[in-house]
Amino acid sequence: MKAGNRSGFPDLRRFFAPRRVALVGASEDLTKFGARCLKQMLDFGFAGDVFPVNPNRAEVFGRPCFPSLSALPAVPDHVGIVLPARACLGTVAECGRLGVPFATVFSSGFGELGTAESAALQAELVRVARAGGVRLMGPNCNGLINFVDGFALTSTATITGGRRPAGDIGIVGQSGGATQVNVMWRVQEMGLGVSYQVSSGNDADLDLLDYMAFLLEDPHTRVVLALAERFADGARLRALAARAAELEKPVALIKFGRTEAGSRAAASHTGAVTGADAVFDAAARQLGLIRVGDAPELYEVAMLLRQGKRPAGNRAAALAISGGNLVLLTDIAAAQGIAFPDYAPETVEKLRRLIPGFMNVTNPTDMSAGAIGTKDIFGQAARTLLDDPSVDAAMPVVTIAPKDDIRSIAGMAKDSAKPVAILWTGRCADDPALTPQALVAEGVAVYRDALPAALALARTMRWSAFLRRRAAAPPLRRPDGCDPDAARRLLREAGAKPTERASRAVLACYGLHGPTEAVAATPGDAAALAARMPGEVALKILSPDILHKTEAGGVMLGLRGADAVREGAATILANARAHAPAARIEGVLVQEMVAGGQEMLLGMARDATFGPVLTLGFGGIHVEVLRDVTFRLPPISAEEVCEALEELRLAPLLRGVRGAAAADVDALADTVARFSWLLADLGEALEEVDVNPLAVLPRGQGVRVLDALLVPRA
Repeated sequence: MKAGNRSGFPDLRRFFAPRRVALVGASEDLTKFGARCLKQMLDFGFAGDVFPVNPNRAEVFGRPCFPSLSALPAVPDHVGIVLPARACLGTVAECGRLGVPFATVFSSGFGELGTAESAALQAELVRVARAGGVRLMGPNCNGLINFVDGFALTSTATITGGRRPAGDIGIVGQSGGATQVNVMWRVQEMGLGVSYQVSSGNDADLDLLDYMAFLLEDPHTRVVLALAERFADGARLRALAARAAELEKPVALIKFGRTEAGSRAAASHTGAVTGADAVFDAAARQLGLIRVGDAPELYEVAMLLRQGKRPAGNRAAALAISGGNLVLLTDIAAAQGIAFPDYAPETVEKLRRLIPGFMNVTNPTDMSAGAIGTKDIFGQAARTLLDDPSVDAAMPVVTIAPKDDIRSIAGMAKDSAKPVAILWTGRCADDPALTPQALVAEGVAVYRDALPAALALARTMRWSAFLRRRAAAPPLRRPDGCDPDAARRLLREAGAKPTERASRAVLACYGLHGPTEAVAATPGDAAALAARMPGEVALKILSPDILHKTEAGGVMLGLRGADAVREGAATILANARAHAPAARIEGVLVQEMVAGGQEMLLGMARDATFGPVLTLGFGGIHVEVLRDVTFRLPPISAEEVCEALEELRLAPLLRGVRGAAAADVDALADTVARFSWLLADLGEALEEVDVNPLAVLPRGQGVRVLDALLVPRA
């Protein structure tokens, strides 16, 4: 199958726009899925050849019905299958023998049941399809709708009553009802238009990312909306997100499974296996995917995004003749990160000339007295504000107004190169046909409540900021001094259970270093080694069989003097032997104590979707109590590390508070970037990495790895 784009996704043009279609399991009994599916296809106006297949019927809806696919007069491009689960395998095999490129298996009874038998049946379905060169949608799905070319292969009642005009919003989801009703139908009810819609079910072969990739490349589609119960392949999701950013085509999505209950529900619905939600949340921000919480938020943000107007920052002007609505909007918008800057003096003067007696010109702008009863004054004022160089977007508030005023505001929004989110809480005073839906259909973004307007604009601003950062970022490159080959060799030599010393040797290959240290075989040796180090020392048990040293009583800190070190070494050796009598003891690690600095942590865990994921946060008691951590997909640049640090609640500690010295954030950013490349290079060989604590010393003094643990994959 040739690629449909340079990201390596399949070419789905004949899947979405076939010339010939067959439906196996066709019927005229509208209580049956096959009959409803065929009826919807015919009523939708499909102009190609339609071949009903049912060995028990000679005719269906006035069309010849064929006993099998082999009996068809021509090979279809796409076959829909509505049969008992096990019978689907033979039909898919027949598709392969005939050279059918695509099939949609509507039938349930596969992986969504969660049993070993049903999972095996689904795996066999995929095996049969691939053996015959057939690409599958489903099983357990509700098909697709192509509003551009007039093709529907679905049973949904949302398209009953005639085909709506095609629009520029593509919609995909594994669910049928939630995707087709909660999103697609509601999108159309709002006045927006849809290009394509997919309800893909179990995604056993083709998956959500394949359909999204098609929509990204499709010239009719400006925004992609997704309802995702799962993304099976994090690498492909990253490739898709990169392509979306390259095309500047936004992807907004709901990712189910934010809670444990939600994850269980997703698993029972389509057999989904979801990764950690906090990881996905951070990954979406990193990749420029716009994650929202509920279906209305998808099409509300799409109203602005589809216009292609990219705000230059997060600064907005708000204006209204209703002071209460203005205050409400301002509070809500500010909470979403939207700023309301002072206007330039030239803007203030223009507004004063426009509205005589309007002296207190501030942002947000309450025009209560000056605007009432003066034709088009509101629209002119909004245009003036949008001309201000300190304003990136506008949020005009309309309650009940005459048609001319509403048309003036809508015209201003259409003409503006900057995004305009209109909050219209009331109605048109003199034309009941002029509604928010009518304006939305004309391409204007209109909201009925303050929160949806603020969320949509804030997300549009963040998407635009992501594109600016991406365009300005230099190509990602491995930092100088990294030695992946040496790191791989040391990891192999360390065996299945690397000690702390072996772990830190691997980290050192990427420029992550710790304090001065040495290994003592006896308490006496420990005292002698400590005498060569300035100040206090730390003692740690060194054993490949004791990974958690503190729990074993194998750590002592802040020791000074030969007697204290000798006694401490003897104690931790005894503790270790008592904790794990069979453990291999390689000695006692004697380390120079690092004084001061901020304790941070670095880590790696494996995520079900993305594989190796970098964890960054505050260490010590902070991680145990506050869980102040964030995540990134490796590798990342030092600049991206700084952005990640700002997501941490305790980030102000790094800048210095209450007289404390500022931490060496530059060194920290370089260290984390280097660590991210270690994960990119060695991540597939590692199950877990724990660098905690990582001491970030005052500015100019660097960082030190105080403890480390690498756990290889079995």
